[in-house]
Amino acid sequence: MSITLAEQDRPELQKVIEEIVDSGIAGITLRVHDERGEWVGSAGVAELGGTAKPPTNGHVRIGSNTKTFTASLVLQLVAEGKIALDSPAADYLPDLGLDERITVRMLLQHTSGVFNFTGEYYADGTFTPGIPATTAGKEWVDNRFTTYPPEDLVRLALSKPARFEPGTDWSYSNTNYVLARLLVERVTGRPFAQEMQRLILGPLGLTGTVAPTTQTEVSEPHAHAYYRYEDDGEQKTVDVTRHNPSWISSGGDMISTTQDLHTFISALVGGKLLTAELLTEMCTPHPTPIPNMGYGLGVFVQDTGLGGTVITHNGGIAGHAALMYSTPDGSKTLTATLNYVDDAALSLAVPFQQATQRLVNEVFCAGQADPARPTR
Repeated sequence: MSITLAEQDRPELQKVIEEIVDSGIAGITLRVHDERGEWVGSAGVAELGGTAKPPTNGHVRIGSNTKTFTASLVLQLVAEGKIALDSPAADYLPDLGLDERITVRMLLQHTSGVFNFTGEYYADGTFTPGIPATTAGKEWVDNRFTTYPPEDLVRLALSKPARFEPGTDWSYSNTNYVLARLLVERVTGRPFAQEMQRLILGPLGLTGTVAPTTQTEVSEPHAHAYYRYEDDGEQKTVDVTRHNPSWISSGGDMISTTQDLHTFISALVGGKLLTAELLTEMCTPHPTPIPNMGYGLGVFVQDTGLGGTVITHNGGIAGHAALMYSTPDGSKTLTATLNYVDDAALSLAVPFQQATQRLVNEVFCAGQADPARPTR
């Protein structure tokens, strides 16, 4: 039987999450499963101006953690014989004009070179904007209930020059995972959310997790997400918990809880979703520009710098964020949710990364030297 917070005090974990709130995050909840049992705690506030802490198993938009769910779904369809990892994606999506050299594997691995529809940052400091909703703070707020069909996101991306020749480099692109969604729907003939329910959410009993597609609501209980922007020289902060996540689609639209994220990642690395061969494919890292961090198929493989490895994906989206980490055998997991005030400049990106670093250090490195740089 697991040991809960009520039975076992772990002040070092509570101290870290309180420090994270002090760095500028509105609220955070943390769930740790390890050799000492289960620990659950929260700090900060669920709502600006309020006093209640974030609900410890509240619903949150998990951002790019969605990619791990999506990759797992594609790999299950590989196991069913509906998709071949090294076949051209264009074989399944012939009407989009994809480069014939781009394989399904390249989509899941971010080695396709396809332009990121949310905008591309280049090594020389230049930025090429993507869809209008992500180019400016007020514009995103004004358009946050707009529906963006996934095909439109892909067509915009394909109208831009590729970053590199397929398979020759690595670059994180949300477009890859919208293509993966379309691939799932094309080969199954069913909506993405329905397949996600059939193969992952249902079998694992993830009742707090949804692939909302265009649904604007976040189920109660939940902490609130905020966005700050400038309007006629005036700073405004608005509650954006409710919005239509189709602007990010399967690159980051899912909603979950710390409990469901723990159940998912421990089941995934524990071999309950994929065959041993496919799990190995998923967790074999391709080199990335991020220090001590490789990317498999929908997961980062991180060297903690102290002789350990964690399987992870994190995500942040418009004032909500989620962290998901596991040892390769699933024996230790860290899942967390955050709510904060986001903005177009991503001014909380550094505190977010520092928060992640402190948590990973405390949970997986026993408070030793700083671990490898985390990723958002």
